[in-house]
Amino acid sequence: MTFLKKLSAGAAIAVTGSMLMTGTGFADNMMPGEGVEVQPLKSSIAEETFQTVVVMKALEELGYDVKDIQEIEYAAGHVAIGNGDATFMADHWNPLHADFYKAAGGAEKIYREGVYSPGALQGYLIDKKTADEYNITNVEQLKDPKIAALFDTNDDG
Repeated sequence: MTFLKKLSAGAAIAVTGSMLMTGTGFADNMMPGEGVEVQPLKSSIAEETFQTVVVMKALEELGYDVKDIQEIEYAAGHVAIGNGDATFMADHWNPLHADFYKAAGGAEKIYREGVYSPGALQGYLIDKKTADEYNITNVEQLKDPKIAALFDTNDDG
């Protein structure tokens, strides 16, 4: 089993174990990370800190020496992990970041496991009532001054 697979399996066990078990007996008996340094990465988006910290805490409970979070852009983060310059990033958005993953070496160099937020949406979102009323079906329609005016809340065009 590769280091990254062990790391992922250990993190999953730690998170689950931390939630299901009380006391310190669980962590005392299982320390696969003893003596191993871990470098977490995350994007500059504050809301993505939570899942990174959850994984960090789980790894610490397993004995890993977890370094401070380093902020990095997604593409560079994937490359850093693929090259072994960092250990993990808990904010890979699939399929949005699929090209970064592939360019950094894909499954041959990076191990991915699990989903924190299934069905997450990214991009321009508008309410259904407005979309239906004005038949808005794609972002290109925002070039129409009448459609753009619907969303111009400060009258600056």
